[in-house]
Amino acid sequence: MLANTHPATRWPTPPVTRSVAPGSVGLVQRQYAHFDSPLHLRSGGTLERFTLAYETYGTLNADRSNAILVCHALSGDAHVAGYHTGHPDEKPGWWDDAVGPGKIFDTDRFFVICSNVIGGCQGSTGPSSPAPDGKPYALRFPMVTVDDMVEAQRRLLDRLGIRKVFAVTGGSMGAMQALQWAVAHPDRVEHVLFLASTPRSSALHIAFNETGRQAIYADPNWNNGDYYGGPAPTRGLAVARMAAHITYMSEASLEHKFGRNLQDHETLPYTLAEPEFAVESYLAYQGRKFVERFDANSYLYITKAIDYFDIGADYGSLRAALERTQCAFLVVSFTSDWLYTAQQALDLVEPLRELGRPVEHHHIEAPFGHDSFLVEVDLMTPVVGGYLSRAWTSRCE
Repeated sequence: MLANTHPATRWPTPPVTRSVAPGSVGLVQRQYAHFDSPLHLRSGGTLERFTLAYETYGTLNADRSNAILVCHALSGDAHVAGYHTGHPDEKPGWWDDAVGPGKIFDTDRFFVICSNVIGGCQGSTGPSSPAPDGKPYALRFPMVTVDDMVEAQRRLLDRLGIRKVFAVTGGSMGAMQALQWAVAHPDRVEHVLFLASTPRSSALHIAFNETGRQAIYADPNWNNGDYYGGPAPTRGLAVARMAAHITYMSEASLEHKFGRNLQDHETLPYTLAEPEFAVESYLAYQGRKFVERFDANSYLYITKAIDYFDIGADYGSLRAALERTQCAFLVVSFTSDWLYTAQQALDLVEPLRELGRPVEHHHIEAPFGHDSFLVEVDLMTPVVGGYLSRAWTSRCE
């Protein structure tokens, strides 16, 4: 079908001091799963032990059949919804508009799980984590792939006693993980919700990621990755984020939001000392905010994992990989997404149809570029939320 369409885990905490919006899961707490058995990686490296940070929302039903695994994109983490402190200035999780009671991922119905990926820097084991010698891994951390991220998640689900998920979903790199789940563990997935992504990273994707990595390498504080305990390569990471953020938007949305508006000036000051245009100031702000929460080495490792992604590589072809799948698919693309295009979505949809797999494809009219999967929740609610509701109702009949 192709269409154009316009309870969290709770712990004792102080009373909420902010006004929690209707539909919020409220206060939640990050949890940690520690694994002492080795994780053997595609690169040939091994993590003798590792940790995954994760959060859960809603209630797992008696037969453990209502779990939805949400996989995050490059800059995301396990905190997909709700609040950690209730402080009035605290921002909610990165997909708070989509996860909660009555929302797309309805926590009155589903048990939602999200974990920070291996290689990350928000509680899961990554380059900034202590190695067995007690010092940060830095570049001693082995290279990771999307397949490795999924294998670590599989162990988390085993730990939680969840044999099969009702759905696995995500946007961008999150959708890559969802597709990897369907191919690597076909008997453990009922539905894949594949949002704004591709079954194979293209030369364009690799080029953008390499540009960001080179910005980090060029920072004098990078010190070949051994910067822990000293000044971090924040300037390089900020530039990497600025470049990437441009790819997440569209020309129309940038023009609408900023145009040629000046920043704090009525006329051009003709200077290199400060931002002159509003869009320059906006990108600088995005860079500053990003370095407050992200590790430069994690950025290097995760972008490499995205570059490596080609779901058909291990099976001889995309079609051969998809022959392994046993689940139904919802594929969503956006008209203004020039990073992960409609054609790349069709590259997945067409062989799935040829194989007779149940698949819906919705190409949504939205102006905000690749980030539409995050910000266009109203447009996605009838598509993604409607799909989940129909699928759950049909399953329960």
